[in-house]
Amino acid sequence: MSSTSTMTAASEPLPTTVWWLECKWRAPLHIYIATIFIMLFLVSSGIIGWFNYIKSRNMILSASDELFASLGREATLQFEDIYQPAEMLVDLLAHQRLGQDASLSERMVSTPFLADALRQSTVSAIYAGYPNGDFFLFRRIPTDAALRSSLHASDGAAYMIQSIERTGDNTRSMYLYLDSQLQEITRRDAQDYKYDPRTSNWYQRAAGGQVQIKTKPYPFFTTHEIGTTFARQSAIGPAVIGVDTTLQLLSRALQNQRVTPSSELVVYLRASGMVLAYSGSQRVIEAQAADSSSRLARLDELGAPIMASMMKEVLTQTVRDKYLLQVNGRVWRVFDQALSVRGERKGDIRLAIVAPQDELLANAYLIQRNAFFGTITIFLLCIPMVWLLSRVVSGPLRLLRNEARAIQEFDFTTPHTSVRSVVSEIDALAGTMDSMKVTIRKFLDISRTIAAERDFDHLLEHVLAETITAAGATAGVIYLLNADETVLTPAAARVQSDAITAAAISMTDNTLSRHPVRRALADDATIVVQLNPVDSEGQQLFGEFSKALSTMPQNVIVVPLRNRSSETLGAMCIFTGDSGELPRSLTSFITALSGTAEISIETQMLLRAQKDLFDSVTKLIASAIDAKSPYTGGHCQRVPELTKMLAEAACAATDGPFREFAMGEEEREALHIASWLHDCGKVTTPEYVVDKATKLETIYDRIHEVRMRFEVIKRDAEIEYWRNVSNGADRDTLQEHLKETWKALDDDFAFIANCNEGGEFISQDKVKRIHQIAQRTWMRTLDDRIGLSHEERSQKERLVAPVLPVTEQLLADKREHIIERASSDLMPADNPWGFKLTIPANKLNRGEIYNLCIGRGTLTEEERYIINNHIVQTIIMLSQLPFPKHLKQVPEIAGGHHEKMDGTGYPKRIKRDQMSIMARMMAIADIFEALTAVDRPYKKGKTLSEAIRIMDFMRKEQHIDSDIFELFLDTGVFRTYAQRFLLPSQVDEVDVKNPTAKAGGL
Repeated sequence: MSSTSTMTAASEPLPTTVWWLECKWRAPLHIYIATIFIMLFLVSSGIIGWFNYIKSRNMILSASDELFASLGREATLQFEDIYQPAEMLVDLLAHQRLGQDASLSERMVSTPFLADALRQSTVSAIYAGYPNGDFFLFRRIPTDAALRSSLHASDGAAYMIQSIERTGDNTRSMYLYLDSQLQEITRRDAQDYKYDPRTSNWYQRAAGGQVQIKTKPYPFFTTHEIGTTFARQSAIGPAVIGVDTTLQLLSRALQNQRVTPSSELVVYLRASGMVLAYSGSQRVIEAQAADSSSRLARLDELGAPIMASMMKEVLTQTVRDKYLLQVNGRVWRVFDQALSVRGERKGDIRLAIVAPQDELLANAYLIQRNAFFGTITIFLLCIPMVWLLSRVVSGPLRLLRNEARAIQEFDFTTPHTSVRSVVSEIDALAGTMDSMKVTIRKFLDISRTIAAERDFDHLLEHVLAETITAAGATAGVIYLLNADETVLTPAAARVQSDAITAAAISMTDNTLSRHPVRRALADDATIVVQLNPVDSEGQQLFGEFSKALSTMPQNVIVVPLRNRSSETLGAMCIFTGDSGELPRSLTSFITALSGTAEISIETQMLLRAQKDLFDSVTKLIASAIDAKSPYTGGHCQRVPELTKMLAEAACAATDGPFREFAMGEEEREALHIASWLHDCGKVTTPEYVVDKATKLETIYDRIHEVRMRFEVIKRDAEIEYWRNVSNGADRDTLQEHLKETWKALDDDFAFIANCNEGGEFISQDKVKRIHQIAQRTWMRTLDDRIGLSHEERSQKERLVAPVLPVTEQLLADKREHIIERASSDLMPADNPWGFKLTIPANKLNRGEIYNLCIGRGTLTEEERYIINNHIVQTIIMLSQLPFPKHLKQVPEIAGGHHEKMDGTGYPKRIKRDQMSIMARMMAIADIFEALTAVDRPYKKGKTLSEAIRIMDFMRKEQHIDSDIFELFLDTGVFRTYAQRFLLPSQVDEVDVKNPTAKAGGL
């Protein structure tokens, strides 16, 4: 930088000549573009195709592993689904009369119960063994023809009874067949049926014990199905009760879960390789040669080569979760995992899933093949497109060559043609040449245009753009000084017609003391310096911005910007693009233009600061209200959005009642502030009232106190039971009475708890029952007036303390539950805001019976008044603010969203004609948001059709404005809002012509 306020740069070295530039052969640009594109396409397509194959292969294998793991979890659940009902049924049967019946006729009485138990579970048979050797078995006859034949079941037989009765040395065995109505069809003697339950493993393990036993899976003798027996000692008789449950459902599930056509699934025992369930053939049971009994088949007896190979792995006693096997020339992927079956050690039962790897990867091979043919197809289609695109890119260069020849010949008579290009460098070159042919008359209106701009960001961009254009410059930056005057921040930066990022300038960094902007501010004068953007000094001064400039030295005009108090606002830098001597008129013009910019910038900065502050405070209040309670959610933030949508729809209307409705910037600002502050009065609403989720809730839910009183009464009943037992009363009768008492108390508490939730309208019958339950009493022995706050103690001291112990009602409305209203809480009829309020006599009524008898919802009349009072506070608070003239409507707009069109609203009871259109819009927005909100724990957000249907009823009852509601429906504002703020499950079809008609989901 020279001492004459100019910057000089060292001569730029000539670029090194490369060998391909020395070639005398020249080709058009579109040939180069097409050649490079085709080469890049072929290389990238090959790399992408191979990468996609590898990724697809890995993804498929990974997905297979995840699927196999999921099948393991499902198999575990299948065991639970099979075993759990059987376990529960055995426990129930242990308390059923079958355990003590002594003859077949007595045992037949239980058949309806047993038939119902079989129908409701997966159990195949229920039986009982008796200490004298009697045996009674009730079986559901399956539909399978082979099994029915093996059981000798006749047509119409649905159930079968196998009975053995022993009297002394006589044994009578009999089969009985029953139809679906449990009517006997036939019976036959079965003298060949010789069975003594006392010798069975299940009988011996369960007899005399108090716990349920379960056998290992085994083939059933009669049906040859694989299953398990559950048994336990009867709780009321000498018999041992047992049930059989099969694993047939598990085998069916495995058959339906094959991941590929050739895959196999098998559940087996780890120790022996015995098969419990198999997705292939039904050969899972092998006959014993010695005694013609049956046993479980091993893996190598299933007839599948892959299963035989797996059996070798099992015999090695090594456990591997995943491995590969090669069988008959195919590679099989094996996933072997332990099943966590209740009652079995983990690892005893395992699920093996095997699938050929070529079938698993079939999709990957298909993707690779399709990708190859797709690439070839795209390549052939792209060749003409690339050729055309290259011609499009090079076309503007040919036009610019003609323009340059005309300028070289000083021919400005040709019509102005704008040359544009998708290439930024070519487009920038075209813009530069266009600017040389634009008339200077355009600049006469610059000052007036800048002064008329009201948006601050647009103002800065406008000032800079017009200045660059007027000066014929290439770039510019406007810097503004921050609040503590330590940094000059780039507020607008442009190179040609494009916005760009510029670096900030520190006012405290001594290394930048010679920066042109710092010098202009220090001298308080316009300066012109010469800068070379590419040298080290230029890059140090302007950073990244210099890289976007021309590489040749150029002049920089720096103009300080000050306000009317001569305080520094910032500076404006204009880069001329050339290093020649600048005409004095250009510098004077830019300096004069900056004066208008200074006034406009200062004014807009002041207005923007004030509006930003007020807007931030407004949103701060709304956010605080939403954050105060989870029951309001984002209400204060969504209502403004919906209100503005309605207002914009009304402005866009060209016919109907809103064809003449329009809003300027001032009206929009008033609506913006009013909608954000429409619930500001909620800051005065107590959280425990807003958050009241149940009827008995205050600071906490008093249902816990009521529950404990029930517990006390139940304990008293139990104590009375034991007292009477000790006095010699009949224990069975007392126990039955105690159970009835407990059941009645449990039912009463469940009823009270349900009423406490407030989920539905409470009828007079329920109110009567609440009063009846309240008459129950319990005894309190502790003083309830100690350890209390001063306020609560004062409430209790209004009555004389009773002598302990004292008998109290289970539920009560006590004097201490009433919080009286102070005179300061009353609103005079002639209040300055015009409120017309019905004020409850008491401030709060926390009576337990009173609250439980609330007709609908969870709030009492007193609590509803407290919540509704937020709109009163909103109007009072906003009326006290000194709004400017164009915002005087804010209190009316914000405070009218609870009014109704028929004059029955709240708090002023004004009618439709007394409300502004914007207040009526906000009422609809407030209701619709409240109906559809999904972030409120006390209710589920309604669907579009439900909300519109409710609001249509409100329109018919003149609660909301009919014209605005029609606008809300016809313009689709409700659906636009739903797409932004509602869950997809809430967005269903709405018949805007008949909103009250129920609509199905989309």
